[in-house]
Amino acid sequence: MFTATENAISHDLTRAYLEPLLGGDRQACRQIIDQAQAAGINAYDLLVGLIYPTMENIQGLYRDDRISISQLNLATRLNRSIADQLTAQLPRVAANGKKALIVCGNAEPEELGGQICSDLFESDGWEVKFAGGGVPDDEVLKLTGEYRPDLLIFFATLPQGMPAVRKMIDYIREVNALPHMQIMCCGGIYKRAEGLAEEIGADLYAPDAASAVHVANENPTRRATVEQQTVGRTRRIKKAEIRRKHQTQRIAPRPVAPSAEAA
Repeated sequence: MFTATENAISHDLTRAYLEPLLGGDRQACRQIIDQAQAAGINAYDLLVGLIYPTMENIQGLYRDDRISISQLNLATRLNRSIADQLTAQLPRVAANGKKALIVCGNAEPEELGGQICSDLFESDGWEVKFAGGGVPDDEVLKLTGEYRPDLLIFFATLPQGMPAVRKMIDYIREVNALPHMQIMCCGGIYKRAEGLAEEIGADLYAPDAASAVHVANENPTRRATVEQQTVGRTRRIKKAEIRRKHQTQRIAPRPVAPSAEAA
């Protein structure tokens, strides 16, 4: 598992990179990255200490109406291009035999974060499938059943997608077809809304892509508890009561009809 070099990315570098990025100045941004690498900053540190935080910063600026949608798109696409350049330089460790399936919110910034998350897991020895955003719920479940990952990651789900994620987690728990699989919620709304990942029943939570790898490696057996899953609790209790009622009806002895002689 890789760790970022402390203080590798300065505030000056972050500011210097953001300005041309918002303007879509590809040459200037690439030059800044080249100069940083020439100064000894490695690809991993640039990815987790500059590219990923800048992505979060850009999203925050857009949510606060401080940049336009054209600036958001220019910056996100250029940042993704540079992320591709850096992930190709990441070191690779031996395969650890674990598999991860990653899905994300259906928007460009979320796709970039999900891609970086996927690349970091792959660099750390995981076999990874990155489905991206916009995949219908039934296809996510189908892919999960076919791929049988050790870890299913919902990365930076969009707010309007939260009910669907909660329902998928509930369904996976009820069917229990993959009892070995853990579910992680990472980044985006899960970071902004403290405790949300736990409340909807995730086994694991990570605030960002780099932390996700560490959390997954350090907690291979952690499971969500019934007590932590507060969202949808009433609905689940009612469903459990209905199941118990049906089971009781199936096993209850049938009353014996009185015989004609007794009558």
